[in-house]
Amino acid sequence: MTITDKSGVPETSPPGTRPPVAPGGSALRKLLLRLHFYAGVFVGPFLLVAALTGFVYAFAPTLEKLVYGNYLDARSTGEPLPASEQLQAALDGRDPAAVESLQTADPGGTTRVVFTDPDAASGQSTVFVDPGSGDVLGALETDSGDLPLRAWLSALHKNLHLGDVGNLYSEMAASWLFVIVLGGLYLWWDKSRKDRARGGRARLLTVDRSVAGRRRTLNWHGAVGAWAALGLLFLSATGLSWSDHAGANIKTLRAEMSWNAPKLNASLDGTPAPAGGDHDGHGGGGGATASTAEAVDVTAIDGVLHVARAQGLTGQLSVGVPATVAEAWTVKETAKTGGDAIAVDGYTMRVTDRVDFADVPLVAKLTSWGIALHMGTMFGLANQVVLAALAVALLTMIVRGYLMWWQRRPARAQGVEFGTVPRRGALRRLPWPAIAAIAVVAGAVGMFVPLLGISLAAFLVVDVAIGFVSRSRAKTLEKKETPA
Repeated sequence: MTITDKSGVPETSPPGTRPPVAPGGSALRKLLLRLHFYAGVFVGPFLLVAALTGFVYAFAPTLEKLVYGNYLDARSTGEPLPASEQLQAALDGRDPAAVESLQTADPGGTTRVVFTDPDAASGQSTVFVDPGSGDVLGALETDSGDLPLRAWLSALHKNLHLGDVGNLYSEMAASWLFVIVLGGLYLWWDKSRKDRARGGRARLLTVDRSVAGRRRTLNWHGAVGAWAALGLLFLSATGLSWSDHAGANIKTLRAEMSWNAPKLNASLDGTPAPAGGDHDGHGGGGGATASTAEAVDVTAIDGVLHVARAQGLTGQLSVGVPATVAEAWTVKETAKTGGDAIAVDGYTMRVTDRVDFADVPLVAKLTSWGIALHMGTMFGLANQVVLAALAVALLTMIVRGYLMWWQRRPARAQGVEFGTVPRRGALRRLPWPAIAAIAVVAGAVGMFVPLLGISLAAFLVVDVAIGFVSRSRAKTLEKKETPA
């Protein structure tokens, strides 16, 4: 297999001279074309895997309902039993101290009680209770609340079940996706502009079906990319926010700019307990301070939920059970568009802290919404269909990108020989201020998105090495052809 430069050999200039400065637009286009090409060729496999696994993961919420319907769908239609009774049913001999949280049931759904489970690989299991009858419908090992299927698909999409090493694949894909999309948009717009200047029809969102071969492939590649660009940029941004290296930089930036959502304070150090430790009153006044060694009374959940409803929390609620009586119960709305949260003293039923989603910084809200959209949970099936469509669009562009490369191979190519690559030397033909600006921007972005910076540096090293070898071969050939 061979890969050749568009000109067959690289352009050279006399020793010690710099190639003539080309018009900015032309040189920039050639530079972006070469970058877009190499990024597509070498990062394409990462994006291909991400698109395939992302297509399946997009439908995880719907697949869960199909696979786990016997756990998720309530069989009774009566009024829900008190949460404490449902919790007692879920315990069924389990240690009350192992209860982590309880999630109230949606209409027609089941109540979920999450336990710490040392026998589970994830360290957690969830019991599903019919809220109307109190019947336990079963238990599943869960991971941070995710059911087994979603947890498996999530790990497949994130790291191919290869752990920390596998995380590099998804971060590499997310790191380069926005570069490829933005570069491709510019190239497609520039082609449309030139077509208009030549008196032709400018096409950005449609395919010219009057052409064939590589030009038809390019039309499909560009038009699909233009339609999917915003969605792919969104997936790149949200994907990076979850990554190991760029994600750490994003978290640091958000912390420094005070863009994080305030955390609910669940500490109750020094909170007085009612006399006699009467938990049933849920509103008693003074008394002795609760001992941190005292077990938490999980039946206090009814009073906690009553306080939460009185405080205006609506819909499905997630109730966090404290590990000790020195901590407050937490109640959070699970609405996908964001919810309020409160901390409640389980002895006095006093609200000790509150975080309203309306007061959360805009960036934190956007992050929360972005996560829900990326996971396909914000708008149900419609959200999942859009994600799947973006995955298909990305797959289409990757396949057509490789096809264009194949279609550019020499007419008399034999065997496995791909097409030529965009000509080298575009960067050296830009004005010095433009080169300096590109270097500064590339360096800054590369430091913030480390895998992008490292791989871009590797591309440059390889490209320089290829250029050196090509020039050496050209000089050797020239010497052989020059008469003695």
